[in-house]
Amino acid sequence: MGMKATTIKVSRETLEMLRTCKRRLGARSYDEVIQVLLREFRRSLVERYFGVDRGRVGEFREEDRLEDREV
Repeated sequence: MGMKATTIKVSRETLEMLRTCKRRLGARSYDEVIQVLLREFRRSLVERYFGVDRGRVGEFREEDRLEDREV
C-alpha cells in the first residue's frame, strides 16, 4: 500500500530552493528533501540546547562520584 500524500502551497522561490536541494542531495522526491532538512534542523536544535557545555566540561571520572567523597 502506498503512502498517503497531500499538497502544500509554496512560493516559486521556495520551489527553486527545493529543486536545488533535491539535485544536490540526490533525493528522489521533494518529500525526501523536506525530511532531510527537518532532521538536520532537529539535529541543530539538539546541538544548540544540549551541547552548550561542549568543550567546557571534562570527562566524568570515578573520583567525581559524591558517595566517594568525605564531607
